[in-house]
Amino acid sequence: MNTLDPTQGRTSGAWPIAYEALGNPAHPAIVLIMGLGLQSIAWPDSFCQALVAGGYRVVRFDNRDCGLSARAPAHGRFALIHTIAASLLKLSVPAPYTLHDMAQDTLAVMDALHIAQAHIVGVSMGGMIGQVLAAAHPQRVLSLTSIMSTSGHPRLQQPALRVRRVVVGRPARPNDIESVIDHQVRIVRTIGSPVFHESDQALRERIGRGIRRAYEPAGLTRQVMAIIASGDRRALLQKITAPTLVIHGRDDPLVPLPGGQDTADHIPDAKLLVVDGMGHDLSPALLPQLAQAILTHCKALLASSP
Repeated sequence: MNTLDPTQGRTSGAWPIAYEALGNPAHPAIVLIMGLGLQSIAWPDSFCQALVAGGYRVVRFDNRDCGLSARAPAHGRFALIHTIAASLLKLSVPAPYTLHDMAQDTLAVMDALHIAQAHIVGVSMGGMIGQVLAAAHPQRVLSLTSIMSTSGHPRLQQPALRVRRVVVGRPARPNDIESVIDHQVRIVRTIGSPVFHESDQALRERIGRGIRRAYEPAGLTRQVMAIIASGDRRALLQKITAPTLVIHGRDDPLVPLPGGQDTADHIPDAKLLVVDGMGHDLSPALLPQLAQAILTHCKALLASSP
């Protein structure tokens, strides 16, 4: 990356979070929050480099229950089913933690790096965490960028049945790394950008790198429980005061475009950028456009400051 010696570490406390900071510590910070089941390295190096080159210190970290960060205690085999059932019946939803807890993890990383305020960029579940953070801790958030995320409105358009079947499926041989890679490639090909395809070799190498670094499928299930337990965020979104950019792919099969539109509709003065041909992934072909949109959004705030 642009900085040859990135700052790396783990936060202290009950939920140690592994993080990496790149760029000049004197520069304003952009904190990147990754999505469901994905590690910090799912933020591509070239994307981080572009933000660093734009004059920002870039922070990425592994969410709890993922990568090199702390794991929650194991839950029963049917815990996710119980969580879904409770949500549908509008009962108290059991979950080991919520998106609010994960927002606190983000603050812990910022505190460990002595970052008082930051531009927050979240993708998918990371966008949800960013929304919660911006609403609950406005004094820590300079701006918010919510990418391919949603408001939690239960009546929004849902993914097609074929998409859900692939996403919730399991590898044919869960203990075989090649089988796990095959399964994750199938997911990316199902939900990813239909126009901007990454080569099979590059995709397999990228996925394999993540699996070899850390692999915790049970953690993904607990993250899903956290999303369900956090419920509808529309009322929370109305409390956000930070300048907000909502980016969403027009061709997102997993979180259809109405999710992004509803998010922008409920955040005061939010701007919506719809990207043609973009699905539910960070396709390499789209990274320059996404980085430039984020840099423009962050610098607009700097330009408007007295």
